[in-house]
Amino acid sequence: MDFRTIGCVELNSVAWGMHIADEMVKSASVKIVLARPTCPGRYIVIISGDTSAVQSAVEVGRELGADMTVDSFTIPSVHPDVLPAMSGTTVAPKIDALGVIETYTTAACILAADAAAKSAEVQLIEVRMAAGLAGKSYVTMTGDVGSVRAAVESGVAGVGEAGPVHSHVVIPSPSEELKPHLM
Repeated sequence: MDFRTIGCVELNSVAWGMHIADEMVKSASVKIVLARPTCPGRYIVIISGDTSAVQSAVEVGRELGADMTVDSFTIPSVHPDVLPAMSGTTVAPKIDALGVIETYTTAACILAADAAAKSAEVQLIEVRMAAGLAGKSYVTMTGDVGSVRAAVESGVAGVGEAGPVHSHVVIPSPSEELKPHLM
C-alpha cells in the first residue's frame, strides 16, 4: 500500500474509536494503518489512501466523533521515516545529538515528527504513542547538533493548532549510558 498520505483521528473513547474507524473506512477508499486504544482511555485511528479520500474520511471521523474527538490531521506526502518510527521498526541508528519533542496528543506528536524529519537531516528513532504516558506522546530523533536543533524547532512549529507541545529538548552528546534506553 502507498502510505504517501495519512490521516488520523484521536478520540476520548475506545468504543467510539472503534465505531469511528469502521465509519471512516466505509466512507472513502482508505485503509487502516493503525487502530488501537492508547492511554488514558483514548483510541487512535490512522488511515492511508489518496489525499482526497483521506481528507474526506478524517472529516467523517471528526464529525461523528464530535466532542469525543481529541485531535486529528491529514498529512499529504508523509516523510518515509514516520511510519517505521511509529511501528518501532526503525533500524537503530548511530546516535549523535538527540532531539525529543513531547506532546499532549498522539496526533500532535506525529505532526511534529513529520515536520521535523522534513526540515533537516535527521533520522527519526521512535514515535512513542501514549502507552504508559498518561496520553502524552513523544518523538526522538538523531543527527548532527545543528540539524537536530533545526528539526526540533520545525517539529514544535509543525504542531500548529493541533495542541500545545509539552516540552522539547536537544541533547548535544547523550551519554553512552542513556543510548541503550532510547529504543
